[in-house]
Amino acid sequence: MTTMTAARSPLSPADRPQLGLRERKKIKTREAIRAATYALVEEQGYEATTVEQIAERAEVSPSTVFRYFPTKEDIVLTDEYDPILLEELRSRPADEPWPDTIRDVMLSAARVGGEEDLSVARLRTRLMVEIPAVRSRMLESMSVTGRMICAALAERTGRDPDGLEVRVYAMSFVGGLMEASLYWAENGHQGDFTDLVDRALDVLEHGLGKENP
Repeated sequence: MTTMTAARSPLSPADRPQLGLRERKKIKTREAIRAATYALVEEQGYEATTVEQIAERAEVSPSTVFRYFPTKEDIVLTDEYDPILLEELRSRPADEPWPDTIRDVMLSAARVGGEEDLSVARLRTRLMVEIPAVRSRMLESMSVTGRMICAALAERTGRDPDGLEVRVYAMSFVGGLMEASLYWAENGHQGDFTDLVDRALDVLEHGLGKENP
């Protein structure tokens, strides 16, 4: 889930499913490509960074980069979180109110992203604001995340995951999270990102209220 900025699961290591060697190698390669990209962008800027440079820094071929990430924007935005998000949502108690479920999972993800690599979180959200191609790709990526939330919500409620009401409700959370990320970057990354996500979820649950905070 790109806007979460978290590439790791809120689950404790003991609770996470064990991955096979092949999948671990894939994740290691993706992480190397992402790390190379972040370093190069910090050094010389996004536009000046080429896939060839990324491949050289990550010690892989350009074709390997494209095999894992169709575009340069995908390197910046994608992480390993979406499948874990679905797992997290499905693991919650069946009788738990949905607003409580989505709040706990989203806040946990935002907290992990900020605690484990704040510099990466700031870089990714800054690029979302500054680079139109990154922002455009982000919208496409978050649509995929929204469909995963639709699936989890439909399983919980028995509704059609493609139903209008489910899609609107699920995408409202994705949109709120995206706007919290953009707001954080536009305001110089001041304050705690988790607090902004909490405020966004309050708006979605209770509306605007009588006055601005």
